[in-house]
Amino acid sequence: MTYCTQQDLINRYGEREIIHLTDRDNVGTINTTVLDQVIGDATAEINGYLVAYLPLTNIPANLVRIACDITRYYLYEDQKIEKVEFLYSQAIAYLKLVGQGKVAIAPDIAGIADAVTTQSASFTSSASLFGRESGY
Repeated sequence: MTYCTQQDLINRYGEREIIHLTDRDNVGTINTTVLDQVIGDATAEINGYLVAYLPLTNIPANLVRIACDITRYYLYEDQKIEKVEFLYSQAIAYLKLVGQGKVAIAPDIAGIADAVTTQSASFTSSASLFGRESGY
C-alpha cells in the first residue's frame, strides 16, 4: 500500500514538474517506473515511523500530503530547493511525533487513538456537598 499516487503528485505540484523530475530520457512524459520507485521509497520511510499503526485501513488526507512532500523531496535528488527541503523536514518532524505517540495520525480515523494510547488518566470527584441529594 502506498500513501500517494501519481495523480496526487500531479494535483499538488503540476504535471510539468513531475515530468521534469522523472523524464530521464527526455520523451516529454512522466516516467512511471522512476515515479513508482520513488513513491515506494517514500512509503518505506513513512512505514518506518508508523510501524505501530500498520496496517492502516484508511489513509488520512494529511498522510497523503506528507507522502507527496517526501516523494517530491526524493525526486529532486541532489538539487537544493529550500521549500522542498523545508516541507520534507516538516513531514519527518510530524512523523516522528506520531511515532512517539505525541500526536494522532488523524483524528477522524477510527481505532487509531486506541493504538496510540498506552497509558491513560482518569478523574473522579467526590459527591456534591450541596444539592438536593445532600440535604443542604
